[in-house]
Amino acid sequence: MLDDNNLKALVSLLGDDDAEIISHVKEKIVSLGDGMIPLLEREWETNFNPHVQKRIVNLIHSIQYGGLLNRLTSWKDDGGTDLLEGMWLVATYQYPDLDYNKIKAEFEQLFYEAWVDMKEDSNSADTVKILNNVVFGKLKFSANTKNFHSPSNSMINNVLESRKGNPIALCVVYLLIAQKLKLPIYGVNLPNLFILTYKTDEEPQFYINAFNKGLIFSKADIDNYISHLNLTPNPIYFDPCDHIDIIARVFRNLIVSFEKIGEAEKVKEVKELLAIVDRNGSVSES
Repeated sequence: MLDDNNLKALVSLLGDDDAEIISHVKEKIVSLGDGMIPLLEREWETNFNPHVQKRIVNLIHSIQYGGLLNRLTSWKDDGGTDLLEGMWLVATYQYPDLDYNKIKAEFEQLFYEAWVDMKEDSNSADTVKILNNVVFGKLKFSANTKNFHSPSNSMINNVLESRKGNPIALCVVYLLIAQKLKLPIYGVNLPNLFILTYKTDEEPQFYINAFNKGLIFSKADIDNYISHLNLTPNPIYFDPCDHIDIIARVFRNLIVSFEKIGEAEKVKEVKELLAIVDRNGSVSES
């Protein structure tokens, strides 16, 4: 690692007009990783050359994006067991300084709000009705129908703040609370609409539409839905999916969002992120 004086000298070369020098400097700075970000931020604050400032902003993003690629790969290789961590990783694409512990603490509070209303002797349907009342009543989460394709719908911090989200974001909030309550609720990759299922060996399986305030429906309803879409029934439309599949679908939503607002560079980058976790490219977004 270079000492402070050499690091400062390296950053100062960002003002050079020689394209070859700039290319070399950028490559070197990116290779040094996250430790360069505070120095780059200080340089951005004190350097009033707009060309240099733009180069610094792009370099900071390159370093942060490279770190996200590595963290997402590690999360996936470790089995993607922590869904909240996966959602936090997605959000750090737009909010690289987002604090995971802050998001985790917010979910601890949501869990407590649900836990105090739970009844131990409730059957599965009654348990879900109680949870629906908590999530969509007490906590006031609801469908974001006005800005359905906004990138903010894929950012867990924005969803927690606004209490609005798209189908998969609302399902994730619901699912994270349910998991903490140790309820057998899982995500399901239904085409065009991400949903949840309550599945045990003792009780009949049923489904939950978080985008419609936790509406409960049956396998026959899904059969009708699949038939209406002229699709061939597939087990993934009925059975639980894992956290990696959920994060892949969130990235697909984000790609559509950025496409709709013409953010071509972000589309390209999110497709690279999706490639890390994608195992089933045929399932549509939402």
